[in-house]
Amino acid sequence: MRPDLLKSLATRMAERERVGLLRRARTLDAVHGVRVTIDGHELLNFCSNDYLGLAQDPRVIAALQSAANESGVGSTAAHLVCGHRHAHAQLEEVLCEWIGRDAALLFSSGWLANLGAMQALLDRGGVSVQDKLNHASLIDAAQLAGAALKRYPHNDAGGAARQLASVAGNPALLATDGVFSMDGDVAPLRELATLCEREGATFMVDDAHGLGVLGDHGAGSVREAGLSQEDVPMLMATLGKSLGCTGAFVAGSRTLIEGLTQFARTFVYTTAMPPALAAAACASVRIAREEDWRREKLQASMARFRAGATQLGLPLMESRSAIQPIVLGDAARAVVASRALEEDGILVAAIRPPTVPAGKARLRITLSSAHSEGEIDRLLDALAQLPHPTIA
Repeated sequence: MRPDLLKSLATRMAERERVGLLRRARTLDAVHGVRVTIDGHELLNFCSNDYLGLAQDPRVIAALQSAANESGVGSTAAHLVCGHRHAHAQLEEVLCEWIGRDAALLFSSGWLANLGAMQALLDRGGVSVQDKLNHASLIDAAQLAGAALKRYPHNDAGGAARQLASVAGNPALLATDGVFSMDGDVAPLRELATLCEREGATFMVDDAHGLGVLGDHGAGSVREAGLSQEDVPMLMATLGKSLGCTGAFVAGSRTLIEGLTQFARTFVYTTAMPPALAAAACASVRIAREEDWRREKLQASMARFRAGATQLGLPLMESRSAIQPIVLGDAARAVVASRALEEDGILVAAIRPPTVPAGKARLRITLSSAHSEGEIDRLLDALAQLPHPTIA
């Protein structure tokens, strides 16, 4: 008798619940800057990716409203049919000016961008060499492209070299996060770029969590590393983190972007993002690029938090990004700590397997330029009140 797929899914869910790893979405009733309301309780939010505080910036909201009044909501079709509007073209242009690329292509999400880019470049004869802590979208993209997936130890350029050497002669794409979403550390981009040049591999960086935060005027981790388009031919980043909007893009040479336009199926066959959102993202890019004080304030908040956490003896990870994880190890510990913080008016998500490896459950604290010094201190006070057994 053929197995019942729905029963199999239910069994897997039951097992995840049994081991305390079942996840559910929570509904936010209201959002006011870094304060959110859930079930009638106001909480200070330290788990958003709105690193520059732009998601509710009045100028970004006004740009969205104005564009929606002019062009409506939906784009009504894929870019190559009739969905590509002036706002999309303008957004691609301002992104290229900011990060120093010849051309860019918009996608509706970072997941679709990574999937489309890899499937356009790789096939069953290709190889994708990746950091073991890469975002799931990069890993799944390589597997769905049918390429051989070779993973190297986290941030180990030597390990990446060994993996490339093991598949000499095969077309290869080396992909890494610029800033790792769960650890907050930065990839050794210069070493990896040198390796790719030596081995003839194409280098791709997913800078979803670096864009807006690192580099001159927030141009990202690649710019911070002093690398050019020639060093990193393919750059992906999202619009839903530091820019406070939604969507993503891949940027590089005109040849790359023209090729992706033809062969990236997630671009060709997906309805274009609403033009009003593209207009909002344009406004957000200009603000992020010009207002360096946002990054300066974020850096000051990071320094304040890390100094206070060190005084408390908290197990901080090495991170110079807005992502400041506290690894507690056991998943139950992380959940208990998250709930205790919420009772104290602080929202910090407990991140558990399979998002992070077993034994690496954590509080993923994220900081924003919208947080005040007093709010950082309130977070530290709440962390200090956690039961000692909770802190590994």
